[in-house]
Amino acid sequence: MLTVQIVLFDGFDLLDAIAPYEVFCAAGMYAKGAVQAEFVTAEGARAVTSGVGGTQLEARGQLDPARPGIVLVPGASGELAGSGPEAIPAILARAAETELTGMVKQALGNSAITVATVCGGSLLLAMGGLLEGRPAVTHHMGMEVLGATGAVPIQARIVDDGSFVSGGGVTSGLDVAIYLVERELGPSVALAVEQLFEYERRGTAWKSGGITPKASVAEDAAAAGAVRVHEAPPVVGARVSGEESVFDGDWEVTIATPVGKMAVLFRIETEGGLVRGTATQGEERSEFIDPVLDGGTLRWSLRIAKPMRLNLAFEARVDGDQMTGTAKAGVLPASKLSGRRVY
Repeated sequence: MLTVQIVLFDGFDLLDAIAPYEVFCAAGMYAKGAVQAEFVTAEGARAVTSGVGGTQLEARGQLDPARPGIVLVPGASGELAGSGPEAIPAILARAAETELTGMVKQALGNSAITVATVCGGSLLLAMGGLLEGRPAVTHHMGMEVLGATGAVPIQARIVDDGSFVSGGGVTSGLDVAIYLVERELGPSVALAVEQLFEYERRGTAWKSGGITPKASVAEDAAAAGAVRVHEAPPVVGARVSGEESVFDGDWEVTIATPVGKMAVLFRIETEGGLVRGTATQGEERSEFIDPVLDGGTLRWSLRIAKPMRLNLAFEARVDGDQMTGTAKAGVLPASKLSGRRVY
């Protein structure tokens, strides 16, 4: 018996969840009941409201990360732009802050389970720090953000990383589910489902290995440059003239992100003509990466863990003991930064 647990959370996308459910139910019909699909949540049996439209589905029970089979996580449906509570990043972040992240982490560690995501479901996992260094795909609008979480974005309809399979856009729920039916039950059942739905699975499923395609001369040069940059150690100091900069000191900073305010302590100092910085957030401490001082503007990157795991690009200016600026990750709206020097 192949058990499929489709995880619902408040604000989930209907098609992300319904399309795989239909596929797996049809596969069970053709496979003589060898597939059982059900809706679950991290909290247990309850009515769960989708995003745009507010349709409710009934979840039968609680996600069981010890049950062999497939655990499928859909994306969210909400506002495409803005930083309000109904924006897709905010919905995904709220879901990532529940017990769902810990449960999916357990499932990923279970060799008898394949974790699958549709559309923004991979972002939900990545925001919880579960996809660090793993190949994945999400909706095309979220690929840059996916990379900012530490995952490895792959431009493919389906990405198969063994125990983790992800799909791209909203309609990829059909493709991911049919692909998993073929992988788990064989091509005959998958073909029967395709014929029933009058739909053929789209795209090649990407897997690591095999021959790397030959790129153009321009792409080769760009790739070589990217490798050199990647392999070089990150620059942790920006060159300045004089003995100190206006940024030197300890700064209590607040970053107003789409998913809540974040308090961070910046420590910036000049040593040997280099501006260096660290950021402390709770017990997490990180060094500024590749800082660049351009006139009165300091730019740098920083890896943060809360309220979600992201690589942020910062830009700040100082006026006396006041700091203002922005922090940005991919296509997410820029977050306002404000702070004051406390030492």
